[in-house]
Amino acid sequence: MKKQAIPITYDKFWRDRPLSLVSIRTAASDPRRGWLTGGGLTIPVALGRGGIVANKREGDGGTPKGTFRPRRVWWRADRGARPRSFLPVRPIRGDDAWCEDPTDRHYNRPLRLAPGRGGDRLAREDHLYDFIIEIDHNTRPRIAGRGSAVFLHLARDNFGPTAGCISMSKAAMLQLLRRLSPRTKIIIG
Repeated sequence: MKKQAIPITYDKFWRDRPLSLVSIRTAASDPRRGWLTGGGLTIPVALGRGGIVANKREGDGGTPKGTFRPRRVWWRADRGARPRSFLPVRPIRGDDAWCEDPTDRHYNRPLRLAPGRGGDRLAREDHLYDFIIEIDHNTRPRIAGRGSAVFLHLARDNFGPTAGCISMSKAAMLQLLRRLSPRTKIIIG
């Protein structure tokens, strides 16, 4: 008697599998607003005050156009439970920051800051960085002045534009986190 293979399907659990691709496009009415779509998700997002730009520069307020991958999740453990994700997850400490100085050898990398030292601190008073998805923008190679600290993070209450990141509601962020993996492609533009 010949053995027969039994196919296994995951259609019933597609919402539990990591996404292979998400795309972010501008809204027709406002270049500082947009939509993140992928795997049945459609999430309204706020973009940089400069819209999506092909030639990202430090401080231009533009969200970089391109294809990226998520690297890890940073989260404020003092403000909520550890999020579910296929990505590595790291709690934000009070001295965690991101280097935005193009002249510094740590440019566009996380670092730990002593009290009083400048930098983009990740432990903010507002809730924008309660959840951060770090992406691989300007990482290999890192080029001074080509933009730093481009994240997916939480939106302001009025969904105002960002300094170059992509922001969304907390509910949307938690939904997205459950579906992202290091292999997910994020296409912006």
